[in-house]
Amino acid sequence: MKRSLYIGSFFIILLALVACSPNKEETSNAPNVNSPNEEVEKSGPNAAPEIDYSNSDLEKIYFAGGCFWGVDEYFDRIYGVAEVTSGYANGSGGKPTYEEVIYEDRGFAEAVEVSYDPERVSLEELTDYYFDVIDPTTLNKQGNDKGEQYRTGIYYIDDTDKTVIDKQVEQEQKSYDDPIVTEVLPLENYYLAEEEHQDYMKKNPDGYCHIDLNVLLDVEIHPEDYERPSDAELKETLTEKEYEIAVHDGTEKSFTNEYWDFFEPGLYVDITTGEPLFSSADKYDSDCGWPSFTKPIDPDVVTYHDDTSYSMERNEVRSRAGDIHLGHVFDDGPKEYGGKRYCINSGALMFIPLEDMKDEGYGDFVNIVVNGN
Repeated sequence: MKRSLYIGSFFIILLALVACSPNKEETSNAPNVNSPNEEVEKSGPNAAPEIDYSNSDLEKIYFAGGCFWGVDEYFDRIYGVAEVTSGYANGSGGKPTYEEVIYEDRGFAEAVEVSYDPERVSLEELTDYYFDVIDPTTLNKQGNDKGEQYRTGIYYIDDTDKTVIDKQVEQEQKSYDDPIVTEVLPLENYYLAEEEHQDYMKKNPDGYCHIDLNVLLDVEIHPEDYERPSDAELKETLTEKEYEIAVHDGTEKSFTNEYWDFFEPGLYVDITTGEPLFSSADKYDSDCGWPSFTKPIDPDVVTYHDDTSYSMERNEVRSRAGDIHLGHVFDDGPKEYGGKRYCINSGALMFIPLEDMKDEGYGDFVNIVVNGN
C-alpha cells in the first residue's frame, strides 16, 4: 500500500505515522565512521527486566531486516539480549536524518544494534532468530517495505564473528532454492535513529510491524519425549509427600508448601516426567496458599476430569504425559488474563530456574518465560 507525505506544516506530524512506509524505492550506497556515544532513553523495560546484565561482558552485533521498528522489538524480547537500539548502518556522508535515509542516495540500511550476553545467548542463536523472521532471498525488500534502506544484512565489529555468521548463512541456504542475498559485512558506521523510532512498538503497540513477534513463543511439546517412570521407580525418587500427591491424588497443606509464595523466573515441569507445564510468567499471588497460574504453558499439556470427592464438584487438572494429579482449576482468576486460576500442588512440580533452563534441556522455552505466552 502506498503512503504519501504531505509537504509543509503536515510533514513532521505525518512522519511519525508513515515511518517505515512501504514502496519507497529510493536507493543509495557508500562508507563512513562509527557513531558517537549517544544515550537513548528506552521507554518500557527490557523483555526480561528481572535479569541483571550489569556484570555481564556484553558483545554487539548489528542486524538489518527491513523496517527497524519490528526488528527492534523482536530482539528486545530475546533472552540474553541486554539492549537494542534502532539506527542507520553502513551509509555515507555523516549522521543522516530519517528523511535522508528514505529519500537520498546515502546508502544506509535501517538496522538495530544488539547488545547481548554470550553466556546467555550465542551469536549462532541470534543469527538463527534473525533468519526466523526475514526472507533472506529478496533484495531490498522485506514485508511491504521496498528500497535499499530495507535490505537485509548482518554487520560485525569483531572479525571472528564473520566465520560464525558465514556458517549460519551456509546452513540457512539449505532451506532455499533461491540464493541468499543477505549481506555479511564489517560495520562501517552506525548512527542512532531519532527518539521517536526507539522502542517504537512499545510506544505504539498497534503500529506497523512486518514480522511476527509471536515466533519466539511457538514451541511444540511432544508427550512422547517425557516418559513416566513406574510407580516403583517413583517411590525411590520422590519424597513421601510428592509420591502421595502424584500417585495417590493427594493434596498438600496450604501456605506451607514449597512454591505458594515463590516467584522467581523459570519453568515448572511435571515432577515425574519433566514435561513443561507452567511458566513463572503466568504465576500470580492468589492468596489461596497454593501455587496459582492463569494458564498452562500449552493447552495440551494438561487434561481435565470431573472430581466429586469430599462432596464437592471440582475440575481436576492432571498432567498429560505423566497422568499425575496436579490440582484443580477454578473460574475466579484474573479476568484480564482469562479468568482461570490453576491451583496446583507444589509437590507435583519441579522448578527449573531461568538461568539453568538451557543446561537442563529447556532452552526452547526461555523466551516464553521472559515474555509470557
